[in-house]
Amino acid sequence: MSSVRRYLEFVKPYRLQIIGTIIIGVVKFAIPLIIPMLIKYVVDDIIGNGGLANDEKLEKLLLIMGVMIVVFVVLRPPIEYYRQYFAQWTSSKILYDIRDRMYTHIQKLSFKYFANTRTGEVISRVINDVEQTKTFVITGLMNLWLDIATIVIAIIIMFYMNVSLSVVSILLFPLYAFSIKYFFGNLRKLTKSRSQALSEVQSYLHERVQGMPVIKSFAIEEFEQAQFDKQNKNFLDKALEHTSWNAKAFAAVNTITDVAPLLVIGYSAYLVIQGDLSLGTMMAFFAYVDKLYNPLRRLVNSSTTLTQSFASMDRVFEFLDEKYDIVDSPNAVECKDVKGDITFDHVQFTYNESEEMILKNINLDVKKGETIALVGMSGGGKSTLVSLIPRFYDITDGKILLDGVDIRHFQVQSLRDKIGVVFQDNILFSDSVKNNILLGKPGATDEEVYQAAKAANAHDFIENLANGYDTKVGERGVKLSGGQKQRVAIARVFLRNPPILILDEATSALDLESEHLIQEALDKLAKDRTTFVVAHRLSTITHADRIVLIEHGQIVEVGKHEDLMAKQGNYYKLFQVQQLEQHEEKASLQA
Repeated sequence: MSSVRRYLEFVKPYRLQIIGTIIIGVVKFAIPLIIPMLIKYVVDDIIGNGGLANDEKLEKLLLIMGVMIVVFVVLRPPIEYYRQYFAQWTSSKILYDIRDRMYTHIQKLSFKYFANTRTGEVISRVINDVEQTKTFVITGLMNLWLDIATIVIAIIIMFYMNVSLSVVSILLFPLYAFSIKYFFGNLRKLTKSRSQALSEVQSYLHERVQGMPVIKSFAIEEFEQAQFDKQNKNFLDKALEHTSWNAKAFAAVNTITDVAPLLVIGYSAYLVIQGDLSLGTMMAFFAYVDKLYNPLRRLVNSSTTLTQSFASMDRVFEFLDEKYDIVDSPNAVECKDVKGDITFDHVQFTYNESEEMILKNINLDVKKGETIALVGMSGGGKSTLVSLIPRFYDITDGKILLDGVDIRHFQVQSLRDKIGVVFQDNILFSDSVKNNILLGKPGATDEEVYQAAKAANAHDFIENLANGYDTKVGERGVKLSGGQKQRVAIARVFLRNPPILILDEATSALDLESEHLIQEALDKLAKDRTTFVVAHRLSTITHADRIVLIEHGQIVEVGKHEDLMAKQGNYYKLFQVQQLEQHEEKASLQA
């Protein structure tokens, strides 16, 4: 039960609120225990009291009923309100703390984790599984103890009233306990399996909703329906297996809790017939049996919901136990006063140790303010190489030095703060244009945002949007064109103003007008910064200080455009092929 112990760490700050809620709850549950005693008093001491006149009986009845009305109408409602309120408040605060911890954890996980894990799986654990653990707080830490307290109080009163009848009442308790242990022992595994299947359905659905344009464009709705049915059927099978076992448990346990009162009825009636028990005591006792076995039935329900809660706890802590690939070293220092000299010293890298190296013995010395273009065929390792600079991944062997210091000696967050990245497919959040630009420097003034947008050639189109800078861009910036999204992303980097810049195919797949505007903004952005440009279209990087041709994870050629062209090596051949392709493309368009 290590998951429970770990969960209790989140509960600990609220232990006083939980104790207070339990105390209020005990009072709330104790009040109804007066009713069986009331029944006994009314039957034996009022109705069955032959020594009282009818007027005296009515007077006593009105008095006791008046007291009961005050207890149940005046005292009990506020007690019930505060019990419910504090129970929900406490559990909601605990869930808030857990989700807060999980989001912190998510932000520390590496690119590698997210490359291997579906988004829906992560969301399911943070939303669904955390919500399921709420049952443990309300039921396991509060209601369970209230039900136990009710049972204990009821048993004490019953033994006070009649010992032998009380023994008959609890005769089946051992059988009840055995049934709980036998049936619910397997439910935790089945519940966890069902939760995993539900998570897989959610992950699949999340991916397909995002990829709906692809499904519609290829007209594969029927195929996708069949694929979804497989995922849905897997969850159905797991759910029915869980339901079957759960139903067996309820059938067995409820049979026991139903048979026990029958034993009490038979034995108490026998005692009344024998004259050893008053009719009022029998009625009161049977009412207490109901108060005794109702909590036991609730405990059965609690066992089911707690099993779900425990399974969800396991999934929550499995997620929180995911190791960080990128961590600060014990003596990591803050990265500040960056000049921008970067050295790759015999760098090698692979995503998995069992696979061959993607980057092999990379040696490159980059000076402050230089623009380095990385070119080559797709899959050669260009994007992988630049992703090592901000430590999105850690190198397998060798060193990367920033101003002569191994980047692994810097605090990761402070290192990334000095690097601006513009990707080919930049993600915008479903917020306003202004807030998306502010991600580059939260807390910047409006004037700083406007200046950044102007530098990125984005100000004019933003001003023409329906609500200007306050226009919502939709999920992943769907309301903006590709060129507009790129310019907003570039504005973010202008706002950050980092000394190191990484442009990872930032102008590919854009129309000529957008490419011109973006290239102009990028040239302005790269000025006086150490810049790495990953480019597919070679015509966009001829101005670079040095061009590095990478093939199969190795540096093949390095030099200026003119020098590499004069050399007539691999770069020259690649450039000639692209020029020919562009010429043919223009000719076909003109035709």
